[in-house]
Amino acid sequence: MPLFGGATCRPARILCCAAALVGLPLLLVVVLSENDPSSSNPDGSIWNVRRIVEWRPCRWWQTGTHLTALPATSNGYIRVDCYGGLNQMRRDFCDGIGIARLLNATLVLPKFEAAAYWNESSDFADVFDVDYFIEQTKDFIHVVRYLPEDILSGEPFRVDCSKRKGQFDYVEHVLPFLLKHRYISITPAMSQRRDRYPLYAKATLCQACYKALQLNQDLGSKGSKLLSLMPKPFLSLHLRFEPDMVAYSQCHYIGLSSASMDAIEGARGNRRPFTGDVARYWRERGKCPLMPNETAFILQSLAIPAHTPIYLAAGDGILELEGLTSIYSNVYTKSSLLSREDFAQMGGNTKAALDYYISINSDAYIATFFGNMDKMVAAMRAARGLHRTLFLSRRAFAVGVSKGLAGAELATAMWEAHREDYIMGRGSALPDCFCETKL
Repeated sequence: MPLFGGATCRPARILCCAAALVGLPLLLVVVLSENDPSSSNPDGSIWNVRRIVEWRPCRWWQTGTHLTALPATSNGYIRVDCYGGLNQMRRDFCDGIGIARLLNATLVLPKFEAAAYWNESSDFADVFDVDYFIEQTKDFIHVVRYLPEDILSGEPFRVDCSKRKGQFDYVEHVLPFLLKHRYISITPAMSQRRDRYPLYAKATLCQACYKALQLNQDLGSKGSKLLSLMPKPFLSLHLRFEPDMVAYSQCHYIGLSSASMDAIEGARGNRRPFTGDVARYWRERGKCPLMPNETAFILQSLAIPAHTPIYLAAGDGILELEGLTSIYSNVYTKSSLLSREDFAQMGGNTKAALDYYISINSDAYIATFFGNMDKMVAAMRAARGLHRTLFLSRRAFAVGVSKGLAGAELATAMWEAHREDYIMGRGSALPDCFCETKL
C-alpha cells in the first residue's frame, strides 16, 4: 500500500496563496481539482516515484578496511567549543571529532554553551549517551570523560578557527598549539574542506557523528513516548516561518496579518527588507522562507493527501500557521501531544532533541529550509535506510510565481521540480560520509 493512503489525490479546493514577489497581485487563487495535472498523475504521491539514486553510508568507513590504526598515545587533549542551537552544536562537535583525530589528540567531552535565544547550557551527558559514544568510537579516537590531574586545574588554550576562510590547514595552524600547551579548546572553521582529510580522520568523523551519537536514556524515553502518540504513518515537517527567520532573510511579504508584521518588525533590527529588482532577484535565488500556505500548496502539488498526520518539527512561534492547518488539519506539535506540565519543564535543547528524534523516525520528512537540523536529519535518515526525505524548493516556487504560473500550471511545475530532486536523491545526505548508489 502506498504511503499515506495511496494514490488519493487532493479533493477540489481553493487555496489562496500569498504572492511571493513584490509588485505581484496580493492573492493567487489556486484551484486544485481532480482534473489538474498533478492530481491525475498515475504514480500517486511523490513517495511512489521510483528513485534512481540514493545516498547510503560508504562501506570504507563502516568496514574500517585499510584504515590507519589508532596510535597508542596522543599529542594532547582537545575540547570542542560548541555554540548556538543543539543542531549547530552537534555539527561543530562532529567537525571537531574529525579534527581531533587528524591531530592525533584525545577528545575531551564538550560542554554545550548557552544559546543566546534559549539562555541555556548543558553538558554533553545532558543530551547524549556518554557510555554508548565512548564504546562506539573506541577504535577510532581516544575519548576521556575527565582530564588527568596534572592539567585538570588549568584552562585550555583557546584556538578559534570559526572565521578562517579558504584552504585552512589544521596540522599547520593548530597542531603547534596542541604540542605546546597539551590542552586546547577549538572552535572549528565553518568553511573547512573535509575532503582533504586522510581516510582515518574522515572515518572517525563519520563513525562518531552517524553511529555513536544517540540521545541519553531520559531523552530517548521522552522521544519514544512522543513517537508513540503520533498516528501512523505520518510526515514530519520542518517549517521555518518564525519572526527572526523572516527578518533575517530580508524578504518582503504581502498579505500578512498585523500581528505577524509587528512580530517581524520587532525582530528585524537594522536588517531592512530588500525592494525592487533586488527583492525579486533575491527571492528567485530561493532566499525567502516559504509561508505556511505556500508550503501547503506545494504539499498538495506533490499529492500529499490532506488527511496526512503531520508532526510539526518547529517551535511555537510559526507565523500564519493557519495557512497550513486550514488545508492539512491533522497537524501535531510537542505542546499538543504532551501534557502542559511536561512541556513546560522542557528547555530549548530538549525540545530540539525531541524534534530531531521524531524526524529521524518518521515515515517521511519534508523541510522548507536546509539548515543544521535538516542536514543532520537527512543524513541520519539515509544512515538508517529511510529515504522518503525531501527539501521543498523555494527557488522553484518563486520562479514559477514570477513567470505568472498559478493553479494547475504552478502545481505541475512544483511536481516536476520536486520529482526530479527526489528521483536523483538531491540534498538527501552529506557526501563526506555517504556514497551515491545507483538503484
